[in-house]
Parts: sequence; C-alpha cells; structure tokens
Amino acid sequence: MSGAFQLAQVNIGRLKAPVDSPLIREFVDNLDRINALAESEPGFVWRLVGEGNNATDVRAFEEPLMAINLSVWESLDQLAAFVYRTAHRDIMRRRREWFHEMALYMALWWVPRGHRPTPAEARARLEMLGRRGPTAEAFTFRTPFPPPDVVESPLPILDECA
Repeated sequence: MSGAFQLAQVNIGRLKAPVDSPLIREFVDNLDRINALAESEPGFVWRLVGEGNNATDVRAFEEPLMAINLSVWESLDQLAAFVYRTAHRDIMRRRREWFHEMALYMALWWVPRGHRPTPAEARARLEMLGRRGPTAEAFTFRTPFPPPDVVESPLPILDECA
C-alpha cells in the first residue's frame, strides 16, 4: 500500500430518465444504502456529494442525464472488494435497466493523500483514458498501475550456473 497516494475513481452513466422518473426509481431508492455501505468499507476515504446525500444533482457534464460517482480509496484492492464483493455488485449488474450502454464509463488514478478530485479532473481522466488507453495517469481494474511512489520489484535474476 502506498503511503503518499490514494486511489481516485470515477464512473459515469447516462441515465435513461430523470432521477425523479419511475423508470429509475429503484436505482435512486438504493443510493443511500449503497453509499452507506461504501462509507463503512475498509479503505473508503471520501466521495463526492451534492445537495443531498448523493451526487445526482452534480452537473459534471453538459448532458443533463449524465450521472457521476467520484470517490477516493486507500487502495485498489479495497475499492475492488467494495465494487465486486458487496451488495454494490448486485446493483451494478442491473445498470442496464437504468443507464444507457457506454464504451467508456470508468477511470482510476492515483492522487496525493488528502487530495479530493473535482468533477472536471475526473472528466479529464476519462478523456485521457479514452485517448491513450490505460496509462499510469488513468487506468482500469483490468489494467492497473501502481502508485507513483511504489517501485515494482524487478524479476529475479536466474543463476545460469544452477
């Protein structure tokens, strides 16, 4: 685990209807429960919150039905545990009921400990990931990068005489 850096994550989605629509009522009704679960998970640091207890009113994009989730975690493993091994997974599996399919909807990047990313910063990381693919500046769970202050161990040198 890195001492100087924490993991930022953004995921976005284009809603199929406004947040007050019956079409996405079940998604909206689960926001408080899933947000509380995230906040109780080991490694959770911070999440973007708007006027309510969620970010449904935060306009990070010009498109009015674009939702944003932005948070900071201590490590990639702790975020992955929340995303894939809690009730969040069950909600995530139903995302096509409430959101249009998008090719690029999530990005991860390392931030200095204590930094709280802005929606504009998150949007820039998504755009960077879309242009360059996974790099140390913006990556995915599938292609992760270590924190900038962690040097990965080189492969062991094999003794050719053995």
